Amino acid sequence: MEMKEVFVRLDRCLGCKSCEIACRVEHSASKSLFGSISEKPLPIRRLYVETAEGQNVPLVCRHCTDAPCVAVCRTGAMFQDSVTGIVDRDREKCIGCWMCAMICPYGVIGRQAGARVAVKCDRCKDLDQPACASACPAGALTFATQEEFMEMMRKAAAARIARTALVPG
Repeated sequence: MEMKEVFVRLDRCLGCKSCEIACRVEHSASKSLFGSISEKPLPIRRLYVETAEGQNVPLVCRHCTDAPCVAVCRTGAMFQDSVTGIVDRDREKCIGCWMCAMICPYGVIGRQAGARVAVKCDRCKDLDQPACASACPAGALTFATQEEFMEMMRKAAAARIARTALVPG
C-alpha cells in the first residue's frame, strides 16, 4: 500500500503561515489557538515557510526512505516506522545532541525550549490529514499518495492546455 505524504505546490503558497499556526496548535496541550499562545513552553512548529528568490517555500519533513537523521542518531531516538514510513523520535531516548538537526537536508528539525529534545514533523499521525495541509487556504499543501498527487497535477495541466487551445489566436 502506497503511503500518503505532504506534497508542496509552490505556485500556490501565499506565505500566510496558516500551516505553521495550525501545526503549533495541533502540537499544543490545549489544541486551541487561544490556549496555545499562553502555554509554557510555547508549542513548536514542525514546518517552516521560508522566502527564497521571491518565492514562498513551505519546508516540511520528507520522511526520507533512507533518513539521514535516523542513521546519525546515536541513541536510537530517531526511528522510522516500518508500516507508515513516518520518521519520528522517542522523546525519552533523545539527548539533544542535535546531530539529526545538523544532517537534515531541509533544516526542519527544531528543539524544544528549555529541554534538550529534538522536535520534528510526525505528520499528525492521530489525524486523518496533517493539520498543516488542512489549514492551507490555497491548497499549497496536499496530503496524498504520489499516484493521487500526480493524477491531480496531470488533470490541472490538461485543463491549462485545453484552456489555451480554446483561445482564438
